[in-house]
Amino acid sequence: MTKAELVATIADRTGLNRTQAKDALEAFITAVSHSLKADKEVRLPGFGSFVPVKRAAGAARNPRTGETVARPASRTCRFRAGEALKNSLNG
Repeated sequence: MTKAELVATIADRTGLNRTQAKDALEAFITAVSHSLKADKEVRLPGFGSFVPVKRAAGAARNPRTGETVARPASRTCRFRAGEALKNSLNG
């Protein structure tokens, strides 16, 4: 599903027009991003959690050349699916 498809689905299910749905989605993305930047977990009960993760520096391998290169430390996030989401996928 693309962002445009998600906006259309939100608009259809909530009765908002597409501009309002897009603004709501943008606000959600911004709020999650700011929280993760502040090293805070975002929990959506029944859906899942976005968790900030720090990755240590290390060695990586270029798959084309096989050359080992240094990978700097970085921050990323992981998504942990909630129990209700897991059940809906498997049930």
